[in-house]
Amino acid sequence: MKHTLSKSRFALYRQCPKAMWMSIYKKEEAELDASAESRFESGTAVGDLAMSFLGPYVDVTKYKDEGEKKLDYDAMILKTEELLRKGTENICEASFLYDGNYCAVDILHKCEGGYEIYEVKSSTDSDPSKFKKYAPDIAYQKWVLEKCGVKVVGTYLVCINHSYRLHSEIGVKELFVKVEASGIIAGEYEGISGRIDDAKGIVMLGKGKEPDMMLNPGCKNPYKCQFLKYCRKFNNIPEDSVFDLYNVSWGKAVKLSEGGTLGMDRCLVLTSFKMNPIQKIQVDCTVNGKVHVNKEGIWDFVKQIEYPLYFLDFETMQPALPEYEGTGPYQQIPFQYSLHILKSKDGPLLHKEFLAESGPDPRRPLAEQLCKDIPVNVCVLAYNDSFEKNRIEELANTFEDLSGHLRKIKNNIRDLLDVFKGGNYYVPAMKGSFSIKSVLPALFPNDPELDYHKLDEWVQNGGDAMNIFPRIKDMNPEDRDKARKALLEYCKLDTYAMVKVWENLNAVIEE
Repeated sequence: MKHTLSKSRFALYRQCPKAMWMSIYKKEEAELDASAESRFESGTAVGDLAMSFLGPYVDVTKYKDEGEKKLDYDAMILKTEELLRKGTENICEASFLYDGNYCAVDILHKCEGGYEIYEVKSSTDSDPSKFKKYAPDIAYQKWVLEKCGVKVVGTYLVCINHSYRLHSEIGVKELFVKVEASGIIAGEYEGISGRIDDAKGIVMLGKGKEPDMMLNPGCKNPYKCQFLKYCRKFNNIPEDSVFDLYNVSWGKAVKLSEGGTLGMDRCLVLTSFKMNPIQKIQVDCTVNGKVHVNKEGIWDFVKQIEYPLYFLDFETMQPALPEYEGTGPYQQIPFQYSLHILKSKDGPLLHKEFLAESGPDPRRPLAEQLCKDIPVNVCVLAYNDSFEKNRIEELANTFEDLSGHLRKIKNNIRDLLDVFKGGNYYVPAMKGSFSIKSVLPALFPNDPELDYHKLDEWVQNGGDAMNIFPRIKDMNPEDRDKARKALLEYCKLDTYAMVKVWENLNAVIEE
C-alpha cells in the first residue's frame, strides 16, 4: 500500500510545510537531540500501556516480516475492517486509507451512535495550553475516518496525569486522563480538506523542488524543528545573528530580522528594540570583538565563598512511566553525582563520585553517600544551582532520617552561574548562552582536557547519560563496564569544569 499522507506527516506540514518536505526528501539533515531516542521509546511504552485504558482491546498492529519492524499497512486495514464488522468495542491502531491519506487511531472506541477517537500522548495534563499543538493530528484522523464512512461522535486526548504517584504497580485508569478534544480541533477541522490537498501538493513536488521558506516563529515554539540548523544555512543566517541574542524569544528574533540584515549589529540601529543590560553587553562585545569583565561584580561573588569548596553535579533520569514507589511521571531521579573538593585555595584537588546500580531505586544509596561525602556547613558550588537544590529537597522529603543533613547541604549551595547571568563576565564566544557547555570553551578555547567531544561517544552530554543509565541493567558485562566508565568520566568533567571556571574567576580579579 502506498500513501501520500499520514497523521504524522500532516501534523508536520501544519508545523511547517518545508519540515514535512525535508522529512521525506532530506531526512538525513535532521538534527536529533540527545534525548530524542529516549522520548520515542517513552512514547512507545506509554502508548502500549494506554491500550487498556478503556478496557479489553484488539491491537491490529502487524509487521511484514517477523524480524523487521516494517508495518504491514494492508493487513492492518483489512483487520480493522473485519473488527468493525464484528462490532469490536476497542480497536488499537485501527487503520484507514482514503485517497492516499492513511491514519492509525491509537484507540477507536465503539459507543452509542458511532465511534470515538482517542489519541494517546506521552505529555502530562499539567499545561492544557499546549494541547492545541495536537489539533492537526486529531482533526486529520477524524477527516479520514469520516471519508471512510465511520461516524465519529467524539474526539479525545489521553495524556498522563501529572499528579499520579506509583504505589506497588501502575494503575492504568489512574495514570491516564481523558481530555475532550472537540473544542481543541474545531478551528483546525474547518477547511481541513484544502489543507490536506496543499500538503499532498508539497509531497508531490519531489526531491528537486525544495520549498523556499524563511525562518518563522514556529521553528522553535511550540516545537523545536529538527531541521533548524539546516534552514539557518539555507537562509544564509550568519554566525552571531539576532537569533543568538541572549534571552530573546524566537518569535522576537524573527521580527528583528524582518526588513534588514540579520547580524547582531542590527540591534544597534533598531530604536524600537529596547535591549536589556546583558543584551547590550553581548552586542557590544560581539560587534567590537572584545571581552567584558566587571571585576567588582566578580569580587562581590568570590568574597562570599569560603574554603573548603565542594563542587557538585547530579545526573538524573526522567522515566515517563514511574518506576519507583512514590514517584510520579517524568520525575527527576538522581542516580549519579560527581564531587570535586578544594580544601584550600592552593591545596590539592580531590575527587569523589557515586554511580548507582542500574535497575533498583537509586535515590536512597545516593542520598546516604552524599551525606557521607559532604559535611554539614561547608560551601557547595553548583552551576545553575536550582537543579541541585531541587533534587536535594526531593531527597530530603523522601528520606526523613536524612533530611536534616541534606537540607544543610542545600542551604549552603552557591551558584557559579550568578557571575555570568549578572552581566559581570562576557566573552563573544559564549554566543548569548551562559550554560557550562558554552562558558567552558569560551574561557578555555582549544583545551583538549575540557572538550566534551573527547569523551567516550557513549556519553557526551546529559541526554546521553539520562538515556544510557536505565539500559545498563540489560547489557552484557563488557558493555556494562564501558557504559559505567563513560558515565563516570562525563560527570567528573562537569565538576572539573566548575573548578576551572572558579579558578578563572579568581585569576581575572587578580590581574
